Amino acid sequence: MTYTQTTPEQRAADRGPAGTRGDVDDVVRLLDLDGTRLPDAELDPWIADLSPHELRALHRDMVLTRRVDAEGVALQRQGQLALWAPCRGQEAVQVGTAHALAPGDFVFPSYREHGVLLGRGAKPADYVLAWRGEEHSAYDHTTINAAPPQIIIGAQSLHATGWAMGAQRDGSTDVAVAYYGDGATSQGDVNEAMVFASSFRAPVVFVCSNNQWAISEPVTVQAKYPIAGRAPGFGIPSMRIDGNDALACVAAMRWALDRARRGEGPSFIEAVTYRMGPHTTSDDPTRYRDADEVEAWTRRDPIARLEAYLRAEGVLDDSGLDEVARAADTLAAEVRAACIGATTRDPGTMFDHVYAEPHAALAQQKADYLDYLAGFDQEGDR
Repeated sequence: MTYTQTTPEQRAADRGPAGTRGDVDDVVRLLDLDGTRLPDAELDPWIADLSPHELRALHRDMVLTRRVDAEGVALQRQGQLALWAPCRGQEAVQVGTAHALAPGDFVFPSYREHGVLLGRGAKPADYVLAWRGEEHSAYDHTTINAAPPQIIIGAQSLHATGWAMGAQRDGSTDVAVAYYGDGATSQGDVNEAMVFASSFRAPVVFVCSNNQWAISEPVTVQAKYPIAGRAPGFGIPSMRIDGNDALACVAAMRWALDRARRGEGPSFIEAVTYRMGPHTTSDDPTRYRDADEVEAWTRRDPIARLEAYLRAEGVLDDSGLDEVARAADTLAAEVRAACIGATTRDPGTMFDHVYAEPHAALAQQKADYLDYLAGFDQEGDR
């Protein structure tokens, strides 16, 4: 359902209190939990042209994303990565929205959007070198039109809005997209970005992956009503969709992108999904989450749902699934090889490319750091 500028009382009557089962299910959905296609007059037109090839590609990228994610977790557990932010369970919103983008659109992801990066053409090394501490950013943002994953919660919403305002002034039809979680909506940066985006009708889409948990804090603590209901207060239309429904994710993103390209300004998408794993590999979700809750969301698996639909439509069969599984294993092996085979550069190079031109203060910092490292060498010689 699309939100407009309604009163809090109207939204409360329409949606019910957050945290109830009705709230989780009260979303726009094109695929039922068992993969049955559901009609929706608002979203159906946005996916009417999806071909069998595009549907298979959507499924393939979701499977590849999950496999890369599993490899990232394994590499961290084996001491090859310093940290990893798992995205298992959120493949539909990441891949679905990324598949709707045009080549010139620019994404500003959080640290969890591995599927978005895959959709933008990331290479195997791009997933791991920053998490290994080898690079500030593992990929060239001008090649895949994606900013480095943002660690500061919600900061990328301001970056996306600024980029969109620049594109607007350049007369471009390209759109910026900010990805963040439900926890980021409590940050001032996100709200400030929405003020600017609305005031200047910036071509930006805000994609909130409501995965139910901001580290150990449930979404019910910070949002008494659906998060999508906040955007109209800024003058931004929003849509609350099933984030485990890949078709709904494609359709909603196309709706939002179309608005932006026609000069109608920003849109907000709340994708209701679930983080199946820990917040990061330094987290233990069993300390704050009930096993029954996790099991309930396991039955809502986004890949299984899309696969059931594609099988029923005759678009995907066992041979196709085998091919996808092989491609996933190949990509995972390439990610592992890129990680383990990485060459650690001289420590002083960490100061390279921080600024476009030489910077005296940075040069002094580099000199001080090298002197500090040299001190260890001297101690070892004694």
